[in-house]
Amino acid sequence: MFRRLIRHPRTQAAVAASLGTYLALVARTTRWTLIGAEHVAAAIGEDRPRRPGIIMAFWHERLAIMPLCWQLARRTLPPLRDARAHVLVSQHRDGRLIGDVARRFDLSMVYGSTRRGGGQGLLALARLIRDGAHVVITPDGPRGPRRQAAPGVAHLAALSGRPVLAVGAAIAPSRILGSWDRMRLPLPFGRGVLVAAPPIPVPRDAGESMLPAIAAAMSDACDRADALARERGGVAATVRAGAT
Repeated sequence: MFRRLIRHPRTQAAVAASLGTYLALVARTTRWTLIGAEHVAAAIGEDRPRRPGIIMAFWHERLAIMPLCWQLARRTLPPLRDARAHVLVSQHRDGRLIGDVARRFDLSMVYGSTRRGGGQGLLALARLIRDGAHVVITPDGPRGPRRQAAPGVAHLAALSGRPVLAVGAAIAPSRILGSWDRMRLPLPFGRGVLVAAPPIPVPRDAGESMLPAIAAAMSDACDRADALARERGGVAATVRAGAT
């Protein structure tokens, strides 16, 4: 009965509303630092009169932080001020919950997968990129293994001809949850850091060859964000959920 209750649409809606309100509080009370703005500009290509979108990739463990980072980027980076971003999420109910929360932060959802049959959502995402929208992907989501990138992100880059912008973010303090990805739940009144790595071009005929470089760039961006958040926050960046 309890399982049916938590799966009920009204329960899911209440959870999404509560989580969205909480993350909005975190966003308002976090002092942010942005590292790598020049890499965002390089990936977008400001010299193009009609620019296609870019592909932003980050690890699933930072999913609770990234909607806040998108708002930060739109406020501080002129090329993104009026931009649209679409997040690829699963059709599972967890993906629907994520979608309900992310919409509060001016993100649109594309429901599908880049794992099954070469990628259910790849063509739709490529069309969005061609039309100028940006696409956000967690290559190890929705179920892992943690920090092991599925090839869909490289396939999309090869198909669209657009680079991959690896990003990482951290807020100190935050909690590490007991999920498969060790999800980071940010706490209010902290210091936040968003790191963008140099864009990674992906050849059309050898997309998967760039997958290790994409994964390494995402991990490096996360590790750098963690270190800077600890340094600037003056507190431990993470505590495990349930720790005293």
